[in-house]
Amino acid sequence: MSAESLHASAKGVLEGWSTSSEADESLRHTMLAFLDSAPDGCLRRHAPGHITASSLVLDESGCHVLLTLHPKVGRWIQLGGHCEPDDETVVDAALREAREESGIHDVRIDADLLSAHTHPITCSLGVPTRHLDLRFLVVAPDNSHIVRSAESTDLRWWPVDALPPTAERETIDHLVALAHQRKNQD
Repeated sequence: MSAESLHASAKGVLEGWSTSSEADESLRHTMLAFLDSAPDGCLRRHAPGHITASSLVLDESGCHVLLTLHPKVGRWIQLGGHCEPDDETVVDAALREAREESGIHDVRIDADLLSAHTHPITCSLGVPTRHLDLRFLVVAPDNSHIVRSAESTDLRWWPVDALPPTAERETIDHLVALAHQRKNQD
């Protein structure tokens, strides 16, 4: 468990990511180049930017997505957050975040990268930075009871075809489509 193991795991999932577009392939190479230049790039202390780990949480049926109303962003988004020094891998970080933010402990994660995204933000460092977000698919049993964490304004299951108006709809729709595509390939 160290910055080195997080770094190696981030490189590994990016190297293994089967991208579906030129834009994703470009982003994959950009993130790999970032990691080559930033040994601490998986930890929030790396102020110019850092890897974060997100989870698209779907129920077993794939009909409902768990979203959090993020207090800083003010929109309904997928669960996730910063990698911590105790996380051995970015997959572990995404799974930890999903469990902490949902209260559901019997979830399972697909270790293959679902998607990636980068965006500017002022996070807990209090200075403008950039999140390089690695997104994974997490599946929870149908009708799982959720418990909102202190990191969220609200937490709810939403039908994938009836997202709230303040959801990051394009992002969530894209992630759900990728998850369903992956499920149909298995």
